[in-house]
Amino acid sequence: MLFPSRSIRQILSCTKATQLTSRTLSCHSVSNHFYPTRRNHFCSQNQIIFIPVVYLPLFVIASKFVGSCQSFSTKASDNEEEERVLNEIFAAIETAPRSASEICTAHIDKLCKSGNISAAARFLKTLHDKHIFISSRTYNVLLAAACEKNDTVLISQVFSDAIVTSTTLPSASYLYIAKSFAKTNGCIDLHRFIKDILELTLPSMNVLNSIISAFAESRKSDQALLIFDQIKSSKYKPDLITYNIVLHILGCAGHVDKMLHEFSSMKEAGIFPDVISYNTLLNNLKKAGRVDMCTSYFKEMVDNGIQPDLLTYSALIDCTGRAGNVEESLRLFSEMKARQIRPSIYIYRSLVHNLNRIGKLKLAKSLLEEMKACSSSDLASPEDFKSYS
Repeated sequence: MLFPSRSIRQILSCTKATQLTSRTLSCHSVSNHFYPTRRNHFCSQNQIIFIPVVYLPLFVIASKFVGSCQSFSTKASDNEEEERVLNEIFAAIETAPRSASEICTAHIDKLCKSGNISAAARFLKTLHDKHIFISSRTYNVLLAAACEKNDTVLISQVFSDAIVTSTTLPSASYLYIAKSFAKTNGCIDLHRFIKDILELTLPSMNVLNSIISAFAESRKSDQALLIFDQIKSSKYKPDLITYNIVLHILGCAGHVDKMLHEFSSMKEAGIFPDVISYNTLLNNLKKAGRVDMCTSYFKEMVDNGIQPDLLTYSALIDCTGRAGNVEESLRLFSEMKARQIRPSIYIYRSLVHNLNRIGKLKLAKSLLEEMKACSSSDLASPEDFKSYS
């Protein structure tokens, strides 16, 4: 199989020197977290305004003023607090530039754990402007926090920043993206997000392929296929890996005819199928019981100079055996061993089962004894069945 669900799917503690004392919990929501203006003010929780009690009349007047303008003073003071913390951080970075990433990561971790992802996003924007770069782990923390808040705007902004800085993100980051957009109604936001990522990453399709895989792994195949259609309708074109992922999605969903259509479209677009493409077709055609088509595509595969592997033979031997053509199964089994491809226990069991089913008990017993006599080095290992990435 091409991309089974298990494979269509991978932070730094604050040291004493980098512990921060800021408490900038945002209480003001803005639509664009990443690009705040000077008018966006932020207030901290549990803030106490201290007023010196020198003269009672002055205290009364001041209390009334604070009561009527508390929101303004709180926001202004919190802006100052946030600026003070940032100054402390950048002063520490100037003192120990090699620790910049650790210092910034500790601060972002603290903000995310407190739920203040808006402040974390503003901090990321400041770092970007100052050409200070953070690790993929820190981006992952931000994406996880944004996903928890179901904030697709912030997800888009953080992910775009990671792409611009050429940061290689773990597979978990892509899953956060898929989960976040999967919770939204409609596809306008997703369409806009993919459009932006296309412009940032092309001509390479690596990032888009990882996004499609993440949606598939999150059981959001419809959205994965929407992304594929958007790519096809743009001035950019999918690559071989994109098509292989889509073939797998369609095959697993039981849409065999659509899978075959995309396989034809791929060839018409001048993209030559590889062993992964053919194995995906054979495996899903086998499940659908289309034996003749399995045989036909296997012949096409060999004629195109593509060498069959263990997964190819596993699908064909099982497919022909189930159809009652045990002689062809045994021929393929001999051909596989002649190519020095180690058989698996699964293949032996398939042959034995199908031989017993048609009454060839002696031959079935012979193959069973052959299997039992095999050492571990004679048989395919689990590594041989690992899906292609």
